[in-house]
Amino acid sequence: MTAFIIALAALIGGYVIYGAVAERVFGIEPARKTPACTSADGVDFVPLPAWRVFLIQFLNIAGLGPIFGAIMGIMFGPAAFLWIVFAPIFAGAVHDFISAMMSVRAGGESLPELVGHELGTGIKQLMRGFSLVLLILVGAVFVLTPAGLLASMTPGIFDTTFWIACIFIYYALATLLPVDKVIARIYPVFGFALLFMAAGLLFVLLFGSESIPDGFADGLASRYGDDAHPVFPMMFVSIACGAISGFHATQSPMMARCLKNERLARPIFYGAMVAEGLVALIWAAAAITFTGGYDGLREYMAGGGSAGSLVHDISISRLGAIGGLLAILGVVAAPITTGDTALRSARLIAADFMHADQRPISRRLLVSLPIFALTACVMMIDFNVLWRYFAWCNQTLAVFTLWAASAYLYRCGRAYIITMLPAMFMTAVCVCYILFAPSPEGFGMPWTYAVLCSLGATALCTAAFARMAPRLKTEKI
Repeated sequence: MTAFIIALAALIGGYVIYGAVAERVFGIEPARKTPACTSADGVDFVPLPAWRVFLIQFLNIAGLGPIFGAIMGIMFGPAAFLWIVFAPIFAGAVHDFISAMMSVRAGGESLPELVGHELGTGIKQLMRGFSLVLLILVGAVFVLTPAGLLASMTPGIFDTTFWIACIFIYYALATLLPVDKVIARIYPVFGFALLFMAAGLLFVLLFGSESIPDGFADGLASRYGDDAHPVFPMMFVSIACGAISGFHATQSPMMARCLKNERLARPIFYGAMVAEGLVALIWAAAAITFTGGYDGLREYMAGGGSAGSLVHDISISRLGAIGGLLAILGVVAAPITTGDTALRSARLIAADFMHADQRPISRRLLVSLPIFALTACVMMIDFNVLWRYFAWCNQTLAVFTLWAASAYLYRCGRAYIITMLPAMFMTAVCVCYILFAPSPEGFGMPWTYAVLCSLGATALCTAAFARMAPRLKTEKI
C-alpha cells in the first residue's frame, strides 16, 4: 500500500513540478493567438472550453489502453509500476505537450508535417505513410473489439456484422461532421465515466480491507517466468497508453486546433497524459489485488480469463451494479471513442499533405472515402496480427516524434535534453523489440544480440542528430 500511495503522489507531483519545467522549456506565450482563433473554420478549427478539450484529449489518448495495457503489463512484475509512474512524467506527457505546442505554433499542422519540418522531406513522406497506416490500424482494431463485445451482449439477430456496420456509420459521422457537433458533445460524458470508474476503484484500494501485493521485496524481474517476456524490451511496448504512446502525437494536433490559449496547454496535454497514467496505475494495482498477486493474475489469464473479463469481474465485485454498467460502458464506448478520432486524424493528415480545403463537406468526403475503404480491408486481417503490429508501430511513432521535438527545441535554443533522453531510450526499446520478438512478428534474435544491436542503433541515431544539429537554424519560438 505504501508503494502505491508513493506512486500516486509521484504522478501528481510530476505534473506540478516537471510539467512546469516542460512548459518553461518550451516557452508558452499566453498573449499569442492560437490557430483556433486565427483560423476558425467551424469544422476542425473550433475554439472549445478548456474542460471539453481536456476530456476529449483524455478520451482520445486513453480508450482501453491504460486499462487493458496496464492489466497485461503488470504481469511483468513491479517494474511495471515504476514504468507507469516515471514514463508519463518524463516521456509521455512531455511527448504529448511538446507535439501539441509544435502544432499550435505551426498553425495546427498534423504530425507528419511537423516531423518533416525538423527531420527533412524524406522523413516527412515516411511519416505521412506511417501515421496513416497506424491510424487505420487503430480504426480497424477498435471496430472489431467493440463490435464483438456488443454482439455477445445482444440477441443473435444483432450479430458482429450488424454492429460493425453501426460503428462504421458512427465513425463516418464523427470523421466528417464539425468537431463540436458530435465529438465535443458525447466525449465529455464518456470521459467522466472513465474517470469516475477509476476514482471508485481508487477509493476501494485505499480504504478497502485488501492489501496491494506490489512485490518489490522480490525484485524487479519479469513475473512471466519464461525467456520470451523479459522486462526489456517487452514491457515497454506492452504498456504504451498510460506511459508513452506515439498515437497520442496524432491526436494532440487535432485538439491543438481547438485550444483557446497557450496557457491551457499544460493542464490539457501534459495533464491528460498524467491522468491516463493515474488510471493505468489504479487498474494495474486493482488487477493484482483482485487476483491475489502476480501468480494469481497469471493463473487467471491461463484459465481462460482476459483483460476484458477481469475488468468486468473487478467492476462488479468492487463497485456493484454501477460498476458493472461503467465496465460495459468502458469496454464498449472507450475503444469506439478512440477509433473515431483515429480516422478523423487520418483525414486531417491526408488533407494536410493534399492541401485540401476541409470546409466543404464534399472535400471531407473525398478525402475520407479511401480511408474508410482501407480500414475495411485491414479488418480482414487476423486480429492478433493487427494488435501485435499496432503495438510496435505505436511506439516507433513516438520515437520519430521525440527526435523531431528534440530538433525543434534545439533549433529554437531550448533545453532539448527533455525530449532527447526519452528519444534515445525509446529508440533502443523499439529496435530491440523488433529484433527480439519471435517470427513472424519480429526477427527472433537472441536477447543479448538484440540488446547490443539496439544500443548500437541508438548510438547511430544520436550521432546523426549531433551531426545534423549544428545545421539547424536558430530562431525564436
